[in-house]
This record gives sequence, structure tokens and C-alpha cells, in this order.
Amino acid sequence: MKYKDYYEILGVKRDADTSTIKSAYRKLARKYHPDVNKTKEAEEKFKDINEAYEVLSDKNKRQRYDSLGSNWQGGADWTPPPGFENFNFNFNQGGAQTFNFGGGAGGFSDFFSSLFGDMMGGMGGQQTQGFNNFDFSSAQRTSRGSRTTRQEPAENLDVTKNLNVTAKEVFEGKAISVSFTEMEKCHECRGGGYCSHCGGTGIVSTPKTVKVKLPKGIEEGKKIRLKGEGKTDTYGRKGDLYFVVHFKDSEYEFEGANLTKDVEITPPEAVLGCQKDIQTLHGKINIKIPAGVSSGQSLRLKQLGLPKSSGYGDLNARIKIVIPKTQSKEIVDLYKKILSLQ
Repeated sequence: MKYKDYYEILGVKRDADTSTIKSAYRKLARKYHPDVNKTKEAEEKFKDINEAYEVLSDKNKRQRYDSLGSNWQGGADWTPPPGFENFNFNFNQGGAQTFNFGGGAGGFSDFFSSLFGDMMGGMGGQQTQGFNNFDFSSAQRTSRGSRTTRQEPAENLDVTKNLNVTAKEVFEGKAISVSFTEMEKCHECRGGGYCSHCGGTGIVSTPKTVKVKLPKGIEEGKKIRLKGEGKTDTYGRKGDLYFVVHFKDSEYEFEGANLTKDVEITPPEAVLGCQKDIQTLHGKINIKIPAGVSSGQSLRLKQLGLPKSSGYGDLNARIKIVIPKTQSKEIVDLYKKILSLQ
């Protein structure tokens, strides 16, 4: 059989620490995972990467492997060390099952099996350490010489959030900064809550800030998509971030591209009519309020609303008659006289 250089497979030095080995494994596994890499060589490469990580990430297996010496070259002819040539490996903890080198244990090579078959007792069809630490959605495994395929449900990497915007933000159409905290399953323990990375919660909180460009003519309830700004899975694949637009403004009410704004006047101004300066999204303008106007009545100001596909919507100046909280004696006496004349 051929000797496998696990260090060369992962691209690390023989004195690499656990962190370096894990990092190299994750990088290669993302590159050659069958769901990502559809080439013919990717499947075998993926198996070699998992096998190498299975050995080098396990203290006992790595120690046994290193005991072979560092003079071997990958692909060189190799025979099991003395005492291993005719070793029968039992995978049923006392059962009669005898391991067959031709099929490999759990999808591993003959080289691996000849060295570590005795350390795999009782695992049967279970996942080994390398597979446990890298959760993949579609994996092919070989167990007891037979080939089976297991499908895991694909993780939804898209994120949807609400986005409250003001009339001014919609009108200007500039990119606005949106900050939020993204909560997602810990990639280290896969949500199991057994690692220091997430503090044992299984969840990682990540502050995030993105720029959102409001398209012209955006409407209430419409979605804005930011490609690749969603969650990231173990393989580096990214989902999308969706913002659902909601109009929220203390000054304006929305009806499509049309806006409504209250304009406050006093009772005498309502009776006699007046001129009023009001601030709009397009700038300050002066409007004429006719005599005898009623509270709640609206004056339509064309093309002073929000941008739309062609031109702008309208601004409705809604009259709101307000009574001053404090009144002088003279004003009160005048109101009394007016009331007596009605």
C-alpha cells in the first residue's frame, strides 16, 4: 500500500500546533467539499483531507503516526509495522465482524486502517472526529465495504430585517448606514455550546454595519437585497441580507409618493386667511391659506412629495387650527363678544 503524508496533504509543517492544523483543514475542506467543488478529483481530495485531520487532530493517533518517522514520502510503497500485518479489527465491541482492508474503515484508506483500526473499535458507522468537527450538508461515507449517501438539510443563510426610514432619507436617496447585531450559531461547536468561542451558549453575537441604498420609488413593505451580507456557513458560503422597508416619520404621513404634513394656524388666521412659510423636502415655501378654512382641510401642493418613476408625488398641507394655551384678558373679552354675536 502507499504511504500517506498527512502533513503534506494539509500543507502544514510536522511541528504544527493544533490551531494551525485546524485552520488548514477548514480552508481545504471548504475548497474541496463536494457541494462546492464539482470536479472529479474533489471527492478523493476531500476524503484525504478528512483522513489527515482525523489523525493529526488526535493526540494518540498523531503520536502513533509520527512514530513511523519523517523519512517517508507520500506515495511511497509502505508495509504495516511488525505486529500489524495480520491484525483483525473488530468494530462491534466483541461481535464477530472482522475488518476488511479492501473497503476501509468509515471511508478511510487502507493505510489509515492498518495503523489505526484498533483505535476505531465500537464506532461502527458513527462519524469519526474529523467528520464531527466539520459539519457538511452532503457527505459520502463508506462503512463495512458498502457505500451510502446521507443528505443533511441545507442551512438557510439568508437574513431578513426591518428597516425604518424617514421621508428625508427616501427623498435624498443616499446610502444610509444601518447597524445591528447578528446572532448566529457558533461555527466552532456548531451550536452545541461546548466551546470557549461562544462561552458555552452555542450562539455568537456579531456587531455589523452595512450601507443601504434606497432605490428611487421605493414603497412601504418592499424588500432591498444586499447580496452576500447574510450568514456565513462553515464552507465560506454566504447568504443574502434583506431589508423590509417601513416608512416612519414624525413629520410626514405617507401614501405612496404623496406626503401629508400638518400646518398649524390660529383661529383668527383661519377666519381671515393668511400667508404661511412651511418647510418641505424641496425647501421652504410660502403658501396662501384662504379665509374660512376648516381644521383637517388639506391644500394640495403639486410635485412637492417623494420621487417616483417620473417626477414627484404631491404634498398635502393639512390645516390644524390650534388654540394658544395662554390668552390675555383682552383676547378672552373679544372671544366673549364674538360668541355673543353668533
